[in-house]
Amino acid sequence: MAIRVIVGYDGSPAAAAAIDAGAALFPQAHVWITHLWTPPFASESLRRRLWTGAADIHQFIEAIEREGEAEARRLADRGVRLARTTGWNAEPLVRRVYGGEGLYFAQLAEELDADLVLVGSHGLGGARAVLGSVSDVVVHYTLRPVLVVPHPLLSAEQAALAHGPVLIGWDGSPGAEAAFAAAGRLLPGRNMVIVSVDGADIPSPAGSQSQTGGKTVDRLDVASGSGASGRAVAEALGSCARSRGAAALVVGSRGRSAVREILTGSVAMATLHHAHRPVIVVPRPHEGSK
Repeated sequence: MAIRVIVGYDGSPAAAAAIDAGAALFPQAHVWITHLWTPPFASESLRRRLWTGAADIHQFIEAIEREGEAEARRLADRGVRLARTTGWNAEPLVRRVYGGEGLYFAQLAEELDADLVLVGSHGLGGARAVLGSVSDVVVHYTLRPVLVVPHPLLSAEQAALAHGPVLIGWDGSPGAEAAFAAAGRLLPGRNMVIVSVDGADIPSPAGSQSQTGGKTVDRLDVASGSGASGRAVAEALGSCARSRGAAALVVGSRGRSAVREILTGSVAMATLHHAHRPVIVVPRPHEGSK
C-alpha cells in the first residue's frame, strides 16, 4: 500500500531537492505538493504592475488576491510536474493562510491522515546549519513523522538514497521505540542499523534480531567520545551514517502535543543540524492522542 506524504513546496532549490530525495526513499508514495499562499499574495513585481497610483484601493486588493492565487497555483503545478517526473503519484494542494504556516502545515497532515510530512531545509549543514523557520515549526509541532532533507546533498549522499541502509538512533526510550517502528513501517525492505551511542548495555528493541523480506536489522554500539550532549550524540550518529553509506537517519522526539516543548529533544534537533543526511523525526506514540 502506498504511503501518503504531504510535501512542502515553495519553488526553491531546497524544495526541489527534497522532492528528489523523497522519491528515492519512497518511490511508490501518493503525495500532495503543498503550497501555502500567504500575504501579501502576489509577488512584488506583480503588485507593481497592478498598482497604477490612481486605481481604487479595493480594486487593487481584489487584483492582487486574484493574481496571487493564480501565481500560487502555477507554482504548485510546477512542483507537481517535478514530482511526477520522479514517478510519484502527485496532486497539488494550495491553501491561503495568514501566518503560522508551520502550524497550518501540521494541521494539514492530520486532516489528510498523512503517513509522513516532507520538508526541505535551507540550512548549510554542519555547525552553521539553521532550519528554515517553517521547517522548524513543522518538526516541533507535527504529530506525524517528519522527513527533513538537507540542501545540498553531496553526490555520495544522493547516491545512498536509493539503496542505502536506514540508521535508527537507539537509547531504549519510548521515542526510540516509536522511531524503530516507524522505520519499519515507512521503509519496508530496507536494511536497518540500530545505533546506540554510549548505551551498549541498553537492550535492543523486540524483533530487531531478524532478517525477513530482504531486510536485515543490525546493531551498532558506538561511543560519542565527547560526553552525552545532544550534539555529541548527533555527531556520532552522523559519523555512523557516513561510514555505513546510510540513506537516512531516524530519531525519536521527546516533545508532547498538548503543551509541546519548544525543543523537540536535543538529540533530535542536533541530528537535524549535523547529520548531512535526510532525517526522519518521529513523535512518541501517545502524542497524537492528546
